[in-house]
Amino acid sequence: MEGSTTGDRSLTTASLASASGYSPQQVRDLERLGVIPPATRAPNNYRRFTPRHVVALRAYRGLAAAIGPVVARRTLREVRTLPLDQAAAVVSALHVDLTRLRTQALDAVAALRTIRSETDSYTAETSADAMSIGELAEALGVRTSTLRFWEREGLVLPERVTSYGARRYPQGAIREARITAALRAAGYGIPAVRGTLETVRELGDVDATVEALQGRLTDLAHRMVALVAAGADIAALLGDAERG
Repeated sequence: MEGSTTGDRSLTTASLASASGYSPQQVRDLERLGVIPPATRAPNNYRRFTPRHVVALRAYRGLAAAIGPVVARRTLREVRTLPLDQAAAVVSALHVDLTRLRTQALDAVAALRTIRSETDSYTAETSADAMSIGELAEALGVRTSTLRFWEREGLVLPERVTSYGARRYPQGAIREARITAALRAAGYGIPAVRGTLETVRELGDVDATVEALQGRLTDLAHRMVALVAAGADIAALLGDAERG
């Protein structure tokens, strides 16, 4: 164990680990990675930390919960070296990103609920209800190449109606395309979208997906709270840097 805490409120590696909830090795690793400021060294070469390092580790814990450990490490390295206005902008951008993810999830929930209500009031389909690839792409705000990609991935299954293989999207395919568009906009990967569509085709409803998105919204709420808490610690660190 490195030397004892001194009267100038310096902390040993072990005491910093105890105060922060990290192991001594994690403290050393985070110092080496530049996540927390470098420790000073005592005459016996033992590390000396300060209460500021406790705040830095607390900020890292909150950031890691909010945005993941990789981005958290990069962010703390950045804000320690940037001018105050740029550092503040980096932290503000994190809030914007989480808000964007929340908006996307809310939009997806709204879209899926609309699709569900339309399905509940389903009427017999006519040929006039079908769309061409261009019409569907315009309705969804995507490229025709995107619809072709979704088709190759088995997400949307149009009909072929001419000798040239022109695509025709009946109501079922339109519904699949709308579900795919909603989930892709919410950040879902192709495998997750495929799994959802398989469930919808089998069970005929989107309730499970709406429930999953509600869970995602809850997770995002926890991440946003963690980011607010981490932001207070980062503000304290930036204030110390300005005064220093």
